[in-house]
Amino acid sequence: MELQGKRLVLGVTGGIAAYKAAELLRQMTREGASVQVVMSEAATRFVTPVTFQALSGQPVFTDQWDARMANNMAHIDLSRHADAIVVAPASADFLAKVAHGLADDLLSTLVLAREAPLLVAPAMNRQMWQNPATRRNVATLAGDGIVVIGPASGEQACGETGPGRMLEAVEILDELIAYFQPKSLAGKKVLLTAGPTFEAIDPVRGITNLSSGKMGYAIARAAREAGAQVTLVSGPVGLPCPAGVERLSVTSALEMHAAVFERIAEQAVFIAVAAVADYRPSQPFESKIKKTTQTLAPTIELVLNPDILGEVAALPQPPLCVGFAAESENLTAYAEEKRRRKRIPLIVGNLIADGFGGDHNTLRLFDDDGEHLLPPDSKRRLARQIVARIATLLEKRR
Repeated sequence: MELQGKRLVLGVTGGIAAYKAAELLRQMTREGASVQVVMSEAATRFVTPVTFQALSGQPVFTDQWDARMANNMAHIDLSRHADAIVVAPASADFLAKVAHGLADDLLSTLVLAREAPLLVAPAMNRQMWQNPATRRNVATLAGDGIVVIGPASGEQACGETGPGRMLEAVEILDELIAYFQPKSLAGKKVLLTAGPTFEAIDPVRGITNLSSGKMGYAIARAAREAGAQVTLVSGPVGLPCPAGVERLSVTSALEMHAAVFERIAEQAVFIAVAAVADYRPSQPFESKIKKTTQTLAPTIELVLNPDILGEVAALPQPPLCVGFAAESENLTAYAEEKRRRKRIPLIVGNLIADGFGGDHNTLRLFDDDGEHLLPPDSKRRLARQIVARIATLLEKRR
């Protein structure tokens, strides 16, 4: 569980998006967090405290004069042992209060008296979000070290469409989990490839493979969690782009090659996770190949695709390069040979039978210090271990 042992305060302000806070609370507790809910009076007009009490298993506080606190100081006691305060939804009024240090109810007073970090997920009409006063307030919050999560752009309860919509609960949860991760790559630029490539034979057929892209996307997310500026060059997969990651979508190996070399300058790290096709048809057919009564299939001449990782590693001043080796047998021998041949500091190896295309895997890291086993785990947690190793190698490089 990603938030095991964390003590959180969930603040809920007035707005139709308050219903999403109930789902956010549910997901926080599923991830192991203990959550105390504090609601503004306006929030209780949209969702009752009973809902949040049932989901959190704890009493909900709405009044700064609540006598349940022995010292009558709920605004002090509720946040003192919290690991973070998350306000979702955060209304325009609440953002203005925090930006200007106002404290006229329990939630705003608690936030002003906090020692814990504060994360806010704005939710409001698009015109309110775009109003110059709100923009100034958000800039002030960011300058004060408050984490602003979202908002998204989309259909709003008022019937309009535009920016100001609160992120979905799972997106806020992901940002919260990311907040607690060590920032071992803070300020670094990371470029990585993920997924398969598709090499066209004709307009409807091609050469490809079964790579799901899950490992690459997990590493992109982990690198971003670690504070890196991440660019993901992705082959054709059906995965959502991790929040905060720039994705460049490509199809073929030549397109991936071009995208990588457009961005490789000034990158601190290059991670080649993609399962790039080794070959492509030398001359794709312009029209669909028609099946005939002939007994012989058409002849398709293949040529080698470029070795993207090899070319990056051979640059005069290459970034720290990380490769992947998915093998069906002899993993140690093949992975180490590949690492030495390409002259790269780290290879991540796995046997195809251990998790190719799935959500879990077993990995081995190969570097100058030898072979390191990463026992079976989710790709998300394995990705964090890979990123931690990359951060260690970067530090050694210095």
